[in-house]
Amino acid sequence: MAFRQQVLSLTEEVICPICPDFFTDPVSLECEHNFCRSCINQSWEKQEINSCPECRQEFPDRSLRGNRALANLAEKARTLNLNPQEKESKHHCEEHQEELKLFCETDKKLVCVICRDSREHREHRFIPVLIKEAVGIYKDRVKSSWDSLTDKKSAALEMEREQKQKISQIQEESSSLQTHIKSEFTKMHQMLTEKEQSLLRDLRKQEENILKPMEQNLCEIQKNLNSLQQKLSKLEKQLEQTDGVIFLKEEVSRKRRNSDDSCVLSLTDGTISTETVCSLFLFLVWKEMQEATHPGKAQISSSFGLIYIV
Repeated sequence: MAFRQQVLSLTEEVICPICPDFFTDPVSLECEHNFCRSCINQSWEKQEINSCPECRQEFPDRSLRGNRALANLAEKARTLNLNPQEKESKHHCEEHQEELKLFCETDKKLVCVICRDSREHREHRFIPVLIKEAVGIYKDRVKSSWDSLTDKKSAALEMEREQKQKISQIQEESSSLQTHIKSEFTKMHQMLTEKEQSLLRDLRKQEENILKPMEQNLCEIQKNLNSLQQKLSKLEKQLEQTDGVIFLKEEVSRKRRNSDDSCVLSLTDGTISTETVCSLFLFLVWKEMQEATHPGKAQISSSFGLIYIV
């Protein structure tokens, strides 16, 4: 076993990391990593910057130094017919360096015969078959799990599709109802505006009819005030008269005029009628809104429920 490990170690030293095969015309970089000359040239042709594929150290120019000693070792390895892929084709236990020939079903891992007899795997269940056979067995189990997950995925995708469809349906119904609500409120706003203008016109007409006689009576009152003011002015002048004869003549004339100019004053009253505005306003407006928006009973069906508008 020790000799075999030495052979494998030697094989690793003469294998190009890029091929991977025995070195052909090996060269060394400044970082002391080795590659086939053709391999490193092809690698650098694909890169914008010259760097080592192993350590990524960058180099300003392509300075390659031939490694004759490594070339001789590689040639001897070819002569001995060593297989550079042997390490990868054979799997060995890291602890005992024995070939992995058994599969532990308990721990789900490959083991060697020494592992089987150890305390760690005591009473465990093993499959004494080739690795390919063990892989085949568990591939069937993985395939079964894959099929189950595929079915679950299909069911989840179908559920996702149905959920998206329901979401889209709700969005469409909501959009339709929003459009309907806006349309109905536009009608109500228009009707309310028209009703407002109508009530304002009626109110202005009522105001005009009430104020007209009141304003006429106010003119009569103001005329009477002017007449009284003029008479007061004359009386003041009469009181200031110092000649007794003239005073008496004016007094006789004043009494005669006062008896002819007697006038009876009165107030003209009026009241704004609020019956239409206060008592019937809400009823009339609501009734007209119903007639303007829905002549009869309408029913809107959606996922939100049934909406009745009378």
